[in-house]
Amino acid sequence: MKIAVTGGAGFIGSHLVEKLVYKGDNVVVLDSLWSGKLDNLAKVFQKIKFTDVDVRENGKLLGSLEDVDAVVHLAALTSVQESIVMPLLYQEVNATGTLNVLNKSVKVGVKKFIFISSAAVYGNPIEKSINENHPTKPLSPYAASKLKAEEYCRSYSRMGKISITILRLFNVYGPRQSYSQYSAVITQFIDKIKNNQQPIIFGDGEQVRDFVYVGDVVEYISKAIESGIQDTINIGTGTETTINQLAQLVARISKKSHITPLYHPAKEGDIRYSKADISKAIKTLGYIPKTTLEEGLKKTIDAN
Repeated sequence: MKIAVTGGAGFIGSHLVEKLVYKGDNVVVLDSLWSGKLDNLAKVFQKIKFTDVDVRENGKLLGSLEDVDAVVHLAALTSVQESIVMPLLYQEVNATGTLNVLNKSVKVGVKKFIFISSAAVYGNPIEKSINENHPTKPLSPYAASKLKAEEYCRSYSRMGKISITILRLFNVYGPRQSYSQYSAVITQFIDKIKNNQQPIIFGDGEQVRDFVYVGDVVEYISKAIESGIQDTINIGTGTETTINQLAQLVARISKKSHITPLYHPAKEGDIRYSKADISKAIKTLGYIPKTTLEEGLKKTIDAN
């Protein structure tokens, strides 16, 4: 099978590309290297076709998708806080960029399109465990841009132009997750504690998250490619962890339990409670996440 992965040099994308190559698929990677790194693909670079292309570049996209059977669209900007500062950029890359990739995929006859969305589209939940029928109320331009991209995907599906699967990822973590001022909380905590600094918790730390290891996410994406399912599916673990618990766990695994967090005011657009109902994912994709948070954190810390 010939599969194109946009954002394939990024954190999740590079793990997926390795999985597909080892399975024997013919893989095309499309990445602008805005946040992705060629080093992430070092193990398989000689076995893939790599194209340096931005999802906003229409001409290059068309040629890169020729003869492709399936597209996994991971390319996106992903920071809630950065999106508040640069909302138009997030609209341009995440929403319009998705439309560009969709349009070009249809033009060259791609049969299957896997769109990687985010649990951020739900906003603050009205139920403890969020299923796919939960109302969508984005709290940030990032979340709004992902929801708009979902709607573009659904419109193409309704028109019968292409088979669409939408995967709403909860809090993904693991090796190769990049560090910056906008990094995900696990990356921030690991970096601070490794350098004997206090991790910063915004708010009271009782915010709940559903942390899912990148290896499990890749398994779900791989199964979605193989399946004929056209649906919107949550990808998480169904297990809740508070940010306070996370900080304690990272410190303990790092053997630095004496390091305690600093507390700062809560961030704008931060969701209070987020835990996935993954019953649909288990039923339709036939996979149950295998990596516990402690196991995944150990792998992530060891890789840094």
